[in-house]
This record gives sequence, C-alpha cells and structure tokens, in this order.
Amino acid sequence: MRTPEIIEATLSGERLSPERAVALLEEADLLSLGEAANEVRNRQNDPGVATYIVDRNINYTNVCVYRCQFCAFYRPSADHPESYVLTWDQIGSKIQETIDLGGTGILLQGGVHAGLPFSFYEEMFRFIRGNFPTIHLHALSAPEVYFLEKLTRWPMREVIGRLRDAGLQSIPGGGAEILEDSVRRRIWSLTKAPTEKWVDVHESAHDLGMRTTATMMFGVSETMAQRVEHMRVVRDLQDRTAGFTAWIPWTFVKENTDLDGKVEEAGGFEYLKTLAVSRLFFDNIRHVQGSWVTQGPKIGQVSLSFGADDLGSIMIEENVVYAAGARNRMDQAGMRRLIAEAGYEPVQRRTLYDACSEACCAAPIPTPRNAASAPLAVGVPGTVDQGVASA
Repeated sequence: MRTPEIIEATLSGERLSPERAVALLEEADLLSLGEAANEVRNRQNDPGVATYIVDRNINYTNVCVYRCQFCAFYRPSADHPESYVLTWDQIGSKIQETIDLGGTGILLQGGVHAGLPFSFYEEMFRFIRGNFPTIHLHALSAPEVYFLEKLTRWPMREVIGRLRDAGLQSIPGGGAEILEDSVRRRIWSLTKAPTEKWVDVHESAHDLGMRTTATMMFGVSETMAQRVEHMRVVRDLQDRTAGFTAWIPWTFVKENTDLDGKVEEAGGFEYLKTLAVSRLFFDNIRHVQGSWVTQGPKIGQVSLSFGADDLGSIMIEENVVYAAGARNRMDQAGMRRLIAEAGYEPVQRRTLYDACSEACCAAPIPTPRNAASAPLAVGVPGTVDQGVASA
C-alpha cells in the first residue's frame, strides 16, 4: 500500500500497523504526515489550545551504578568529587521555590545509587508529601524502581505499593530510551532495565491505580523498525491498562556522552516525522508532548502542528539533558508567547493533564536557572550541608 493510502486508511479509523508505521517513517513526505497528525490531534483535543506545565526536575543524586553511553549526567561512585545526594532541606528549598513561582509539581529522579536503602525513598517521599501537600510528586523511573525490586527482593507491586503509600503519586517514563533489547544492549542500558522490566514497572503501577507517562529517546542509530517496535510495546500496554497519560518522544543529545562522535543526532525533520507518525500510531493515548528542550523553541512551535498538543514543562530546573548539551531555556511568559505565536491559546495544566486554576498563573516565573551551572550539593539525607550552595 502506498503511503497516501496508508494515511487515508488511518484517518478513516483503521489502526496503523507497525509495518505501515515503518513505511510512513521511511517513505512518506513530511507535510502530508504533519497534516494528518494535526487532524488527529484536533479530533482528540481542543483544536485551539496547547498546554504546558510549571514544574521542576529535581535530581536527588547523580551517583549511578550504570554506565549508559548516552548519559553525561551520572558520576560513577559516591567517592567521586562531583557526586552528590541532596539533603531534605535542599529538596525542600527547591520545592518551596517552585511553589512560590506558581509551580504545581516536581519530577524527582536520580541515578541508581546502590548505597541508598529502600527506606531512603520512603522517608524522602514522606518528607515531601508531609511538608508540601499541594505539590504533585511525579517521581523515579522504571530503572530506579526495578533496582529497588532487586534490592529488596519484594514483588514489583509491593515495591510500588509501598512507595505509593509513602507519597508517590505517578511515575515518569524515563529510562525507556528505545524499548528493543538489542539497542539497549548496544547503548549499555539493558542491564538497568530490559524492556520487559520497564513494562512490568508501568503495568504494575497502572494495576495499582497510578498513572504514568511513556517516553522515547531516539536517534541512537536504531532502525525505524526498532523505533516502531518501541511504540508497539507502549501501545499494547496502553490497550491492556489505559494507564499512560501522555506519549513523550524526544531526540538524543550527544555532547559529553560516550556516543559523541559515534552517532548522528536526529534533526528537526526526522523529529517532526517521528512525532507525526507517533500521533497516528497512538490511537489510545490522547496527549502527545512536543520537545522544545532538545529541538529548540521554534521546532517546539512547529510540533504543535505535527501532532503535539502540549509543550511540557518550562523547566525551572533540569540537569540531565543540560549536561549533554541541550541548553534551551524558557520562562512562563516565553512559553505562553511561544504557544500564542503558533496560533494556540496557552493553558497551564497539572501533572495529570487537568487544567490549572487561575491561581497557578498568579506568580511571575523568572528565567529558569540550571543546577548544572551551580555548585553541586553534597550532603547526607535529612541534614543540612552547610556551606554548599543549593543547586
């Protein structure tokens, strides 16, 4: 079947098969894909609105036992001079600043630190929820949760259930990269979480009534078929659970990573094509997020006409892709202007995609500063690390 016929069949309600999705990625022209993806986006969401969120990415530690070739953020051990574990006071200070700036949630993740016991996470979540009950705790990633399963030797549902009881409210889709194990093996992410374990974490969370997001970091020399296989894994899980709130694809940024010089980053053309095909493919996920952080604000604007209905966070703080060279930054006024210039009404949302009240927008949001440019905080959980600037 020719690509125009595939697009027509998809718009008529026929589910896009993996084989046809590969054909679209390899053969379809960009503008036809964008037009079709925009039509589907507008069927599933308000055609005149694009959403965003004011929140903060907090990385509680940069120590990680894994050596993923695409990561420039981790430090290999707690003995490394640049390693850190944030104290409760440092975490609390970051959250309070987020609230003061009109933020409604935090995305809390770290490296996989083998020296932190399970109780660390329970205590951290209880501290956050006890002191900041209005903030949404969107935390950890499948590799972090999988490591806790191995550490405790408890069933996955018990691990997630205890984290939920301590205050965890939803789980981000991080650690997915490409959900195809030959790719994961090549970029050294297989050991931290094989595809089946990433699925297990999210399916277990959904079964416990929690919502999660699904992500894809692409452009690490995977084939189009492997990219679509990742999408198939996510769509099949969504068919079973309906637990994903959003699909969030972004492109790999290679600066300072072990893959720098070994792979070619995906550019705007390839990004928009993948975004558009994913909107056509995911007939069971309503929200698709555009990536202005890795692709820049202008491509972020264009993404809203290629299937995206949301531009994600203004990023009061972000460290991981910043360390790999993605230095795009945004304040709330800039985000609202970006969306408006693209022809949409900007609407602030919360983590689970419910619209934010007008009170959320009351506080002015200054230009975000990045923790990677400030001294790294080093401390013992629950104590104040005197003399070290809060990142």
